Amino acid sequence: MNYLAHAWLARHSDDAILGALLGDFVFGQSALEDWPPAVRAEIVRHRRIDRYTDDHPAVVATRTRFGDLRRYAGIVLDVYFDHCLARDWARWDATPLDAFTDRVYRILAERQAMLPPRLAALAPRMAAHDWLGSYARRESVDAAVRGISTRLSRNGDRLAACLDRLRADEAHVQATFEVFFPDLLRAAVRMRDPPPPSACREAAALSLPAPVSSACRGAVP
Repeated sequence: MNYLAHAWLARHSDDAILGALLGDFVFGQSALEDWPPAVRAEIVRHRRIDRYTDDHPAVVATRTRFGDLRRYAGIVLDVYFDHCLARDWARWDATPLDAFTDRVYRILAERQAMLPPRLAALAPRMAAHDWLGSYARRESVDAAVRGISTRLSRNGDRLAACLDRLRADEAHVQATFEVFFPDLLRAAVRMRDPPPPSACREAAALSLPAPVSSACRGAVP
């Protein structure tokens, strides 16, 4: 659900961005063989990023604050974290948000014929309505979550009900992002094997609250 963050973490190449977006649409090990190595590597990295996010202590603690709705809270947090990234985009990237989202939409359009059916159907709507750029606006969080709730096979109302919990606890969720996202950036560098010097320089340039991961020590000129 957090398409913007996945694409941005894969910004080092167009193939990587494609793989990052395919992560929600390509399942199982055998399906990986259908894709070139650079794309395949990023599909796998997408899965690892999702696991890291789900297991991060700050994210786990915040999901529990949704009480009996915590099963659905992960979807809402994914969308809200994309909002946090888009809203304060200049804090994370010198490239304008619209330039980056245009790049993502171009990649999807150029490779439309090779996309899985669900993503092929979604991509034109994503571009036409600028889903990724729209996350900079707070109201897009509610719109996105309500849209997802209508596509669930069951309990969509439970997902939509999470929005009231989010509003009531939004300051805490924002604080969770501030703890979690810098940790994710460092972890994402480690997930590139080995982390190239360019990725390490990018991580170091972000002036993160904690030191750049040991995976990058000695790699940054």
